Amino acid sequence: MKVLVDLCIVPLGVGVSLSPYIAACEIVLTAAGLKTALHSYGTNIEGEWEEVFAAIRRCHEVVHEMGAPRITTTIKMGTRTDRKQSLEDKIASVQSKLAGNTAAENHGS
Repeated sequence: MKVLVDLCIVPLGVGVSLSPYIAACEIVLTAAGLKTALHSYGTNIEGEWEEVFAAIRRCHEVVHEMGAPRITTTIKMGTRTDRKQSLEDKIASVQSKLAGNTAAENHGS
């Protein structure tokens, strides 16, 4: 089953800068062959359920190996059975609505 995930991994007890840990997770996700999109507070991931969650587990393992004694993770996820949908599809859908609203607002002024 294909899944879209929004992942936010936060290592605790490692100081203020988290970017080395996030970079390590990005390497894990890329090595797993998953489609990702890094954003300011996490990473969107697209892939098959088993591969995505195996990679998330590996992210935890790597971050612990880097010295983080504790990790808190937030996951938002979605699956569909009615049609295929990619990360780009979801964004394009919203952008098309925004473009329609902009055109309607400009037309009315």
